[in-house]
Amino acid sequence: MMQTENYNLVIIGGGPAGLAAASAARESGEESILILERDDRLGGILNQCIHNGFGLHTFQEELTGPEYAQRFIDKVEEAGIEYRLQTMVLDISSDRVVTAMSSEKGLYHIQAGAVILAMGCRERPRGALNIPGYRPAGIYTAGTAQRLVNIEGMMPGREVVILGSGDIGLIMARRMTLEGAKVKVVAELMPYSGGLKRNIVQCLDDFGIPLKLSHTVVDIEGKERVSGITLARVDGKGKPIPGTEEHYSCDTLLLSCGLIPENELSSKAGVSLSPLHKGPVVNESLETDVEGIFACGNVLHVHDLVDFVSEEAAVAGRNAAAYVKNQVAASTGTEIPVKADFGVSYTVPEKIAPERMQDTLTVRFRVNNVYRNHYISVYLGDRRVTHKKKQIAAPGEMEQVILKKTDLEEVPELSEIRICLEEA
Repeated sequence: MMQTENYNLVIIGGGPAGLAAASAARESGEESILILERDDRLGGILNQCIHNGFGLHTFQEELTGPEYAQRFIDKVEEAGIEYRLQTMVLDISSDRVVTAMSSEKGLYHIQAGAVILAMGCRERPRGALNIPGYRPAGIYTAGTAQRLVNIEGMMPGREVVILGSGDIGLIMARRMTLEGAKVKVVAELMPYSGGLKRNIVQCLDDFGIPLKLSHTVVDIEGKERVSGITLARVDGKGKPIPGTEEHYSCDTLLLSCGLIPENELSSKAGVSLSPLHKGPVVNESLETDVEGIFACGNVLHVHDLVDFVSEEAAVAGRNAAAYVKNQVAASTGTEIPVKADFGVSYTVPEKIAPERMQDTLTVRFRVNNVYRNHYISVYLGDRRVTHKKKQIAAPGEMEQVILKKTDLEEVPELSEIRICLEEA
């Protein structure tokens, strides 16, 4: 008969989100915590992010990815929180039974009082991009190339073209240049970059690497190894414009075409996923629509800054600890939907029960285009409670607003919270 263990709180993922959630839950008084991590070390993707720029919000100093992760690993170990490495979670049931497997323990079940989903995200593969041409060696996702260079000590190639201007692609343009490669161009399908402005400046502009917006790869040359690619400008519908083709000789093509929350386990548990940000639909406690299952970090929605991942995960950790201790206030009314209106792609959370929220609640969102000189506005019904000027808002940078519980309580029979952009 298969072994079954019992823990009050099981956290799936030992990256920055899982570590911060575990630390916050322990600080809230929860003793029975278990972190399950499939890699051979804690820290997640931060272990291969050796560049600096992490921790400015959380620690008020600039750290590398491994240094940032180690701060939270130290907190977890000092608190005596149990974790298991090289452990693969195969299934989560709606009644919070976690099925896991490792070479040490074999296949076993864990009955959890609450579960926090913190599995992170994965890169969008080339197969999803429908690029014509052969399938030669030399095509990598930017994250794979980052691991090869920073952890394995291997160079993917010497003449590089990067498709997609996400933050990992921008950072790898700089990294490959510093290692002696020639990065010839970064091409982006959209008319705006998918990365942070500071990364465009520090990783491309400072090294003279051109960024071609509204361009995509239309052909890949080479059978055994990439020998070149063809770029073309695209129209407003993303279709290549004949006559705009440009050829680049290269031996490597890096793909930085977006990240996808890792939600196969979430689906198995019956958690509803947002068609917009591809992560779980959550309430003000970051609890999904399956009772006792919470989500945070990049499995919930893709973040720009790990500092915000840690902040969000701490909220999930505290709320999950309160849940298993039956300290969650009962909601006396229906949950109020948070609507993403003009200019806003999505919000997290998507629904709020004022009785359960703290004095303030951070709502994060992304805009759906580049907007200049607009206001970010929040409406409680017909009442506007936030109206802040934003010179530039772009999809590559996450925005946030702070809701106050007192404001919600002052609007009787509130049926909708609306977040939108308004022209200045």
